[in-house]
Amino acid sequence: MPSRLSRLEPFASITVSNYDTNYSSSCICHICCCVRCFKEGKRVSEQIRAMPVEHIEEVSPDWMRRALGADVEFSDLISKPIGTGQMADSFRVELIGLQKKTSAELSSVVVKMQAANELARLAGAGGSYKSEVSFYADLASTVSIRTPECYYATGPDEDGRFALVLQDMAPAQQGDQLLGCSPEQARAAVVNLAGLHGPRWCDPSLKNISWLRYVTQVEAEYFQETLAASTKGFIEHYADRLTEPEVQVLRAFAPKCGSWLLDRRDRFTLVHGDYRLDNLLFANTNGEVSVSTVDWQTLEVGNPGRDLAYFLGNSLLPDQRRAHEQSLVRAYHDALLSHDIEDYSFEACMDDYRFGQFQGPLITILAAHGLAHTERGDDMFIAMCSRACEAIRDLGSLELL
Repeated sequence: MPSRLSRLEPFASITVSNYDTNYSSSCICHICCCVRCFKEGKRVSEQIRAMPVEHIEEVSPDWMRRALGADVEFSDLISKPIGTGQMADSFRVELIGLQKKTSAELSSVVVKMQAANELARLAGAGGSYKSEVSFYADLASTVSIRTPECYYATGPDEDGRFALVLQDMAPAQQGDQLLGCSPEQARAAVVNLAGLHGPRWCDPSLKNISWLRYVTQVEAEYFQETLAASTKGFIEHYADRLTEPEVQVLRAFAPKCGSWLLDRRDRFTLVHGDYRLDNLLFANTNGEVSVSTVDWQTLEVGNPGRDLAYFLGNSLLPDQRRAHEQSLVRAYHDALLSHDIEDYSFEACMDDYRFGQFQGPLITILAAHGLAHTERGDDMFIAMCSRACEAIRDLGSLELL
């Protein structure tokens, strides 16, 4: 099996003005990356690249051999959809008739690609697909958060097509946003989150990465305008499922979204942006819970409390959150300090946690507005909104705006 990448090395790019609307007027909108050779660590030749495809059926044995390299030989592929992604589609691909194995068994991989749904694909092509490919290419090796190994990454091209070939984490199980998680799972998740935040804590070079979002004043104003319209539509669409206290919280935050995005940026790091159960894979080994993180489409630079608050506010049922949030924030803070971070007290961490609670309504409302509606999706948006609004009220977060 290929070893974890120290980096992915781009060997083809096309610069197109105004293609990527994610905060850059001119950017590399096609990145085709390859992995090192399995045995000797040499660069894979350009000849083995596998370009993005339109449908999973186009991922042929030849395509997969080009992606994985010459050391993997098999006769056929079987793919089936997995996951509950709203903006991209994922498939488990089984390698049939595997003849030549490397140091670890490679019987299946996960292929992630652009969504078949046109609305979801349009949303992803606005910069989210590029963010995910670029995370594995540029940043995964610089942080210690657990993620699946990335064997190959390509795209997005001018048609919004991309492909990631990732480690199959089975038998790890995806979390369930509707059901929530246990305190033990939550603890593993917040400790893992510190592995994203700690290594690049207040690293000024993050602000110089062209594809990585760092919200400006103009962009904050745009977000505020968009959220105001989206909040109105969200309340109207889910009128029969929202309580009056929830509506009050949503209406109170919408006109202050812009200033919230720009505030408290003296402490900054990589922010996952959508760190929730559907994007986490849990395993239990000898009684210990471990977690790996997927879906890097909303990565940005911002206050770390946003990820922590978004996860705990949305992933635990309210009674469990109230009972365990102090100890869980403490576990995160302790893990964070292990990365040699100074001058960040537990009290400051707890205050950022309160401040960051608005990540919940922000992501929930914008996602509900921009993606196709499904029964599970609607149930998930309501659950996330309800839990986040309750956390905001419990913690007095509106006082911090």
